[in-house]
Amino acid sequence: MRNHLIGCIFCKIAQGIAPAKILYQDDQVTAFRDSHPVAPTHILVVPNQHIDSLNELTFADDALAGHLLNVARQVAQQEGVDQDGYRLIINTGIDGGQTIFHLHIHVIGGQRVRFPMG
Repeated sequence: MRNHLIGCIFCKIAQGIAPAKILYQDDQVTAFRDSHPVAPTHILVVPNQHIDSLNELTFADDALAGHLLNVARQVAQQEGVDQDGYRLIINTGIDGGQTIFHLHIHVIGGQRVRFPMG
């Protein structure tokens, strides 16, 4: 679904309607600190346009998808976790752990990751 959803918190953050600690924003994406961090560095990178999940991307979105990844890399570098390492997570659908249905990438770092995944 590509239209703005009135109740979407990530749309509101990207539009400046809801508060968040924004670290990066341009005309395509917004990066901000997660309000419930699971690690010392926990940043969300979201497209400014409402896209429900990764399942909604098409080949026409290749440039946006690449930009999301590059901004994730950039904020990891900005936060100083790029050298020791970080994890990128995209939860998709209920079984995938998605709780907010607006595509987003978690950038998690600042500590060693825990295993096993899943």
